[in-house]
Amino acid sequence: MTKKDMIVAGVMSGTSADGINVALVRMGVRGGVGSRAASPAVAGLRGRGHPLHMELLGHAEYSYPKKVRAAVLAAMNASRASVADLARLNFLLGELYADAVLATERQFRVKVDLVGCHGQTLYHQGEPQRFLGRKLAATWQTGEAAIVAARLGVPVVSDFRPADMAAGGMGAPLVPFLDYMLFRDARVGRIVQNIGGIANLTIIPAGAAPNDVVAFDTGPGNMVIDAVTEKLFGQPFDRGGRIAASGKVLDKVIHEILRRDFFRRDPPKTAGREEFGQEFVREFLRCCGRCRKQDVVATATALTARSIADAVRRYAAQTSSSARKRVFREMILSGGGTKNSALVAMLTSEFAPPGLRLRFSDEFGLPSAAKEAVAFAVLANETWHRRASNIPSATGAKRAAVLGKISYP
Repeated sequence: MTKKDMIVAGVMSGTSADGINVALVRMGVRGGVGSRAASPAVAGLRGRGHPLHMELLGHAEYSYPKKVRAAVLAAMNASRASVADLARLNFLLGELYADAVLATERQFRVKVDLVGCHGQTLYHQGEPQRFLGRKLAATWQTGEAAIVAARLGVPVVSDFRPADMAAGGMGAPLVPFLDYMLFRDARVGRIVQNIGGIANLTIIPAGAAPNDVVAFDTGPGNMVIDAVTEKLFGQPFDRGGRIAASGKVLDKVIHEILRRDFFRRDPPKTAGREEFGQEFVREFLRCCGRCRKQDVVATATALTARSIADAVRRYAAQTSSSARKRVFREMILSGGGTKNSALVAMLTSEFAPPGLRLRFSDEFGLPSAAKEAVAFAVLANETWHRRASNIPSATGAKRAAVLGKISYP
C-alpha cells in the first residue's frame, strides 16, 4: 500500500431499514483495480485532479435487531415522535454502526483509516416547501458519527446530503458519482439501475462527461413489495419473488398509479417513505380491493418494474443530441431487488424489445449488495481530500460541492 492509499469503510443503511451494509475499500491513485472475489472493475476517474482507483477488500451485512428496526420504521416520516427517543436512537445507531465496522475489520483482518457513514434516513424532502415563513428543503440522516469515530479511533465522514442541498440540489441521488467512475464506457451507453427500498437509475451515454449524466429516483424499489408482503403474509419480504411469481398482475391498478404526479414529474427528483411509505401502501391496497393476496404482491412487484421501464423510455433518449450516443446497450442492476427473481424477470420482459441487455454489477467486480456502501466509502475519500463529489446534473445543484461533515476521534 502506498502512502497515498487509504482503507475506507463505507457504511450504509437503506430506506428498507433492514440493517447495515459495510464495505472495506482500498482507495488510492495507482493502477491495479479490482475485487479479490470477482473480475476487475474499471474504476479510474479522470478529470478531477488525478486518476482515482479502488479495490474492494470485502463487505458484510448485519440485520438490525427486531426492536431497533421497529423503532427506525416508526420514526421514519413520523407525524409525531418523542424527542428523547430520537436522540437515543441517534446514539444507539452510532454504536451499532461502530460494532458493524469492527466486526467487518475482524472478518477481513484489516484496520480502516477512514469511515464514510451515510446514516439512517428518517426524513428527506428534496424540494423546498414553506415552513415558518420560509421556503426550504430538508433532510435528516441519524446515527451519531462522533460515537463511530470514538469507538473506531479514526475520522468519520457523515451527513453527506445537506451540502448538495445548500448548493440548490435535492441531496440525492449521490451514488451516480460511483456509477460514473465504474460504468462509463467510450462506446457503450449504459443505464445503471439500483433497486433498494427506492429504485434509482443513472443514465450514462457513451463517452459521457460528468455533466452528461442524468440520474433520479424512478419510484418504489423493494419498499412497497416488502410492506404488502409483511402485511398480507407476515413475512418481511418476498424471498426470491416466489409469492409474486404465483400471482397475477392487476394492470388497471398499475395504470392508475403511474398517472400520479411523482411518476409524471421530470427529473431531478428524489423519493422516500414520504412518497411511498405507509400512506401510499394503504392507498395501494385500497386500489387492489379484495383480490388474491398473491396478486397484490405481484402487482407491487410489477409497479417497480414498470415505473423503471417508463423512466428509461422517457428519459434515456434525451441525454444527448447525438443519435449514436442515444443508443443504450446495457442495463446494469444492483441492490437487494436483484435477489427477487420475479422482479428481474419482469424487467427482462420490459426491456427485451429495445434490445437492452440486463447485467449485474457483480459482473464488474462490484457485488450488488455492497454497491451503496462502496459508494459512501468513495464519497468519504473525496471529502477527506477536499474534492467535490456530487453530480449537479443528477441532483439539480447549482454547483459542485464537497459533501459531508468530519468527526474526529
